[in-house]
Amino acid sequence: MAQQTQLYADDLPVGFCFHGEEKLLTQERFMQFAAMTGDAHPIHYDPSYAAAHTQFGKPIAHGLLLTSLTALGSTKMSEQLIDAMIAMIEQRWRFLKPAFVGDTVRAEYEVASNAPTSSGRTARVEIGVRLLNQSGETLLEGAHVYLIRRRAKG
Repeated sequence: MAQQTQLYADDLPVGFCFHGEEKLLTQERFMQFAAMTGDAHPIHYDPSYAAAHTQFGKPIAHGLLLTSLTALGSTKMSEQLIDAMIAMIEQRWRFLKPAFVGDTVRAEYEVASNAPTSSGRTARVEIGVRLLNQSGETLLEGAHVYLIRRRAKG
């Protein structure tokens, strides 16, 4: 497989947008996440508990499961940042609506800021992120901040 054209911080202007692939939330994914993290609160998997003890009436997705579905590494854009990506250095979130088994979600991204670091060789790139459901409702919004290499001058 041929490597994608590589992008650097210089190629990510404020306003640059891209999106992730749609992902179906299934009971199996809820249970796998609970098993992996140890977060087995019944709000996430027990319909009787959720009906009796929550305003939602049914189990809701783990918040961190939803944020994990916004990982830049799971998008096609990641293939174009292989040479430039250094690290995620910050993230923040606001949860706006719950997600349920059977929902289909998709992440949308927009470069919010891009500032060279003091070395001049890298940039701090903030990317606004939203996770939407199949109805176009925003479930969560926030930002990822990455340290990304700039193109070599020379």
